[in-house]
Amino acid sequence: MTSTDSAQQPADAPAKAPAKDPWDLPDVSGLVVGVLGGTGPQGKGLAYRLARAGQKVIIGSRAAERAEAAAEDLGHGIEGADNAECARRSDIVIVAVPWEGHGKTLEALREDLVGKLVVDCVNPLGFDKKGAYALKPEEGSAAEQAAALLPDSRVTAAFHHLSAVLLEDPEIDEIDTDVMVLGEVRADVEIVQALAGRIPGMRGIFAGRLRGAHQVEALVANLISVNRRYKAHAGLRVTDV
Repeated sequence: MTSTDSAQQPADAPAKAPAKDPWDLPDVSGLVVGVLGGTGPQGKGLAYRLARAGQKVIIGSRAAERAEAAAEDLGHGIEGADNAECARRSDIVIVAVPWEGHGKTLEALREDLVGKLVVDCVNPLGFDKKGAYALKPEEGSAAEQAAALLPDSRVTAAFHHLSAVLLEDPEIDEIDTDVMVLGEVRADVEIVQALAGRIPGMRGIFAGRLRGAHQVEALVANLISVNRRYKAHAGLRVTDV
């Protein structure tokens, strides 16, 4: 048998499956989205945009009354609850709490978040006279800290680079930005990509595994500098994708 013959596949060998289209994303319209820290600017903005796009949204807070008041203010069928109830009732849970309370909040909700798809969008930042700068948690990033604290949840990272001002502005119909999505399980990442794509003008872009989350979180410090210099609300666009 020649080398050419040995390289040929048997006639009855199964055909190789075609590569999956990276833009073939799942339908997430029926999933309930919870937003922990939903009374803060970023959380409220995300809740508003997703609900306005037709997603069922519950915002959470340490105090149910605060969450309920914020939900009523936002409208679009958004509900408010304490953080634990928000986590239990949601399919996808976005973590938008302040960095200072990130670890304690997730530790307290570990049981309520079992089996949930968790999307961490927290940016560990410090501020001094020179402006914003990135902090590096012991685990490597806020997302990796979440994964360490929530071993029975499916942790991803996304929605870091969004302007709360633009998200909350009802006069703006489209948010012109891409969302970097990181995670260990491709199917979970695709769900988050699809969720981002529910918001007009926005795309979810696969950006690697959780070990790359630190530089994505840290880039927010640079965007803050851009915004201050140019009096803007800058986001990101990934070219040639």
